[in-house]
Amino acid sequence: MTQEIPTENNDQRTEDDGSPKFGRLLLILLFAVALIVAITFATEAYHTA
Repeated sequence: MTQEIPTENNDQRTEDDGSPKFGRLLLILLFAVALIVAITFATEAYHTA
């Protein structure tokens, strides 16, 4: 039977630990919504002019 020996690397938390970055995701979502709104207003202004 083999037993896993814990190392220092397993105990340390790295910069990219796989946890979701909700702040970054929220900013991307807001940017995408703002871009869609801007495109909508631009196309509406273009077609009514």
